[in-house]
Amino acid sequence: MSKLDKDAVIAKFTEAYTAAHGKAPQIEAKGGWYSVDGGKNVRLAALEEMTNELSASPTQAETTDSTPAPKATKKPAGTKAPAKKKAAKPAKGGFSVKDFWKNQVLANHPGSKAPR
Repeated sequence: MSKLDKDAVIAKFTEAYTAAHGKAPQIEAKGGWYSVDGGKNVRLAALEEMTNELSASPTQAETTDSTPAPKATKKPAGTKAPAKKKAAKPAKGGFSVKDFWKNQVLANHPGSKAPR
């Protein structure tokens, strides 16, 4: 594992981020963790990887940022959301010891029935 120069990595990341997004990032450092624009905290090595990604494909970053997000539609005030139904649990493995034992007892003793 190589030693990373904090100032050099941050400077390279700032240049790549500015080129890709058109504005300088707001980087907050706390205890070896770095937060870019209030996002997820990452280590210095992750910042270096992000730098490589930003510098490798600046056109992809611009196209994702320039695409408007779909707007959420508002429901009228008087409508209610439909009630959610509970989904039946699927069988995990298809084999149940309880069912096996019940079937074995019923097969060996035709007149008996399962408890409960």
